[in-house]
Amino acid sequence: MIHTLILVAHVVVAVALVALVLLQQGKGADAGAAFGSGASATMFGSQGSASFLSRTTAILATVFFLTSLTLAYFSTQSSTPRSVVERIQAEKPAEPLQGSGPSDVPKLPQQ
Repeated sequence: MIHTLILVAHVVVAVALVALVLLQQGKGADAGAAFGSGASATMFGSQGSASFLSRTTAILATVFFLTSLTLAYFSTQSSTPRSVVERIQAEKPAEPLQGSGPSDVPKLPQQ
């Protein structure tokens, strides 16, 4: 149950982190905003978006790393067999089928 909740939170944080990174402007966009071309249409003003988006990105990145470490810890603590060979060895050996030996194979008629 907790594994599923952390996995869902991990995916939501990853999508939010990608969206926040794509919302941020590059360093080359500051020159245009300094002369008034970009500041009038922004939601946070000319300088307000940088600190808000940067802080939010840092917080989401920290949560993403913590959920990654937690999921890695949970994956190493599972007691279920991980490989096909371990699964076969963990199962009970099946009883042999009756009549499955080579003596039960019909012989072809000789010509």
